[in-house]
Amino acid sequence: MEATIALRLPRDAASVPVIRQMLDSALDALGVQRQIREDIQLMLSEACSNVIKHAASSDDYTVRTELCHDRCVIKVVDEGKGFDFTGARQAPPNAESGRGLMIMEALADNIRFDKREEKGSIVCLEKELRFDEDAPGESLLLSDELELR
Repeated sequence: MEATIALRLPRDAASVPVIRQMLDSALDALGVQRQIREDIQLMLSEACSNVIKHAASSDDYTVRTELCHDRCVIKVVDEGKGFDFTGARQAPPNAESGRGLMIMEALADNIRFDKREEKGSIVCLEKELRFDEDAPGESLLLSDELELR
């Protein structure tokens, strides 16, 4: 099973619910467990919110989501001036803002940050998918495994 959702969105807070709802609808249709879907929604929201807040020199950004076998890979790409993730400070857990990186790191199975010199940043988030019993995604995953044998 492989599926891709890719959107170029305006750097505006109103764009975040659009991609969240599209991705959640696809994951729900496949029967991905609710907790996994909620984790993915929160990770995605934090990554998009960081672009909206910090990529000031860019008018838009791209979200590319790939569902491949039992993994969800999300890439949030902006074309701002770039962000040095190595120097990012962690906010205290009780802070009202600045906890996005910490939240993404806590929820993602794998996370990568890439700064493209003068061409923005890429946040790549990966999450293993788990399915409800008898879910369509689970049977599609099983058919993938049979084909590989």
